[in-house]
Amino acid sequence: MTAGLPRISSAAAAPLPDGRSAGPRHGVRRGIREVLDYLGILPFLLFIGVFLLWPTCTVIVGAFQDAEGRPTLDNLVAVAQGTYLEAFALSFALSAVTALLGAVLGGLLAWSVATGRRDSALRRVVAAASGTLAQFGGVMLAFAFLATFGFNGLVTLFLRDRLGIDLFAGGAWIYELPGLALVYTYFQIPLMVIVFLPAVEGLRPQWREACLSLGGDSWAYWRHVGFPILWPSFLGATLLLFANAFSAYATAKALISQASPLVPLRIGTFLTSEIVLGQANLGKALAFGMIVVVAATTVLYALLQARSSRWLR
Repeated sequence: MTAGLPRISSAAAAPLPDGRSAGPRHGVRRGIREVLDYLGILPFLLFIGVFLLWPTCTVIVGAFQDAEGRPTLDNLVAVAQGTYLEAFALSFALSAVTALLGAVLGGLLAWSVATGRRDSALRRVVAAASGTLAQFGGVMLAFAFLATFGFNGLVTLFLRDRLGIDLFAGGAWIYELPGLALVYTYFQIPLMVIVFLPAVEGLRPQWREACLSLGGDSWAYWRHVGFPILWPSFLGATLLLFANAFSAYATAKALISQASPLVPLRIGTFLTSEIVLGQANLGKALAFGMIVVVAATTVLYALLQARSSRWLR
């Protein structure tokens, strides 16, 4: 009679590949191994929590509070008008211009590299230089441009003394938005190469051969095959460049020190200046607006990448 005996699960008694039976000890050891595997990402999760999630929550909460900590919408109303709205408009314009310049020039450079041999020296040099220059920013980049194109820069003195060309005849443009756009484009181009090169390499030679065999030319191939496939990746990379320029701070701070025409500079003023002491939550409202813009850009980038990824498999 087996009615009163406990039923043993067949899964628990299933033999292991080495012939041993899978009992409770094996399940415990397997669970411990899984926990230990996940402990490897614990430092990364702590880093994300301390330096990303916590500051983001602090900014969002502070944007809806006044100086005494009471709930209010006055901060958001204030940053949506006047000089703060102008700062957002200038930041949008600067980010859009540098993103388009970086996308076009970087896309052409990525295409020229992709059409060459995969083991060529040019490809290795461009890939290595792009990975380095995309991270070259901040005060170091500002100093490099001042040493090159400043009032006493190497190129400025050469053009003035040897060719009679004065780069600053129309004003100190390098310390204004045109100079900032030039500096931003410098690190936007290599970033575009890094992001867009895999998409260009995803174009298969068989597609061009099929187009030519059907009577099409190069223009027909790019119009009906190449551009439609690369267009989502190109737009996604352009959005990434926009977010990169929109959130840049150190380079603009090093070049433009007499005013705060951009949103990141305005936020730094609210958090450090003694003149606007007690208005830190207004700076958090500006930061909240930046979070919304960057989050929307990131979502659009992810959607475009999901659409273009099927051609890269």
